[in-house]
Amino acid sequence: MTRFSANLGFLWTELLLPDAIHAAHAAGFDAVECHWPYATSTKDLNAALSETGLKMLGLNTSRGNISAGENGLSALPNRQSDARAAIDEAIGYATATNTANIHVMAGFASGPEAHQIFVENLHYAASLSKPKNITILIEPLNRHDASNYFLQTTSQAISIINEVAAPNLKLMFDCYHVGRTEGDIITRFRALLPHIGHIQFASVPDRGPPDHGELNYVDIFKDITATGYTAPLGAEYRPNGPTEDTLGWMKLF
Repeated sequence: MTRFSANLGFLWTELLLPDAIHAAHAAGFDAVECHWPYATSTKDLNAALSETGLKMLGLNTSRGNISAGENGLSALPNRQSDARAAIDEAIGYATATNTANIHVMAGFASGPEAHQIFVENLHYAASLSKPKNITILIEPLNRHDASNYFLQTTSQAISIINEVAAPNLKLMFDCYHVGRTEGDIITRFRALLPHIGHIQFASVPDRGPPDHGELNYVDIFKDITATGYTAPLGAEYRPNGPTEDTLGWMKLF
């Protein structure tokens, strides 16, 4: 049976994060994940997790200066101190909430200097998080949604993972982003499985619920399950209405 995690960066966004955790539990999700939970106290978040019995699977490092259009800091030249402060913040919050994964956001950058800084910051993140049993994730974002994002393909991500060579550095395999940029989801998933730390999904191309679009998630989820992958899959889609009204897809799997 396929298990699912509710990404509360997109689902139930009208609710405070603790209330969204309760809503996800009531809807039948097996876990939760989020984007930037830092405005919520770890005490309040832990209370909601304890009351529901759900585990927080992941969170992101800070985007940086949102008003300036930043979307991550870890590959930005001349921003290494800010990037490491964001990594420290994420590790502290994840440790306090027993969160399994941290997505280190690269940001909008390009070129050899950005590559080197990203590698250095990933070394930093992986070394600090390893004793705390936290996995560091990196995620390619598709060129249609984030054309200038530093990390754009799974092959680029795997090259960086191999270069850093940290056992707790893994790939966030988002079927939506891979589907929009590279396609051939099942083949790529099987090839990349040893490097995958978490899986997310949404319909292609509109990033809606997984019950329509170019990807057949009945087959994709069946194939993921056949490999022995048992961790909850992250529902990171944009609801086309109240979240509760978009959950019919859960009955398909």
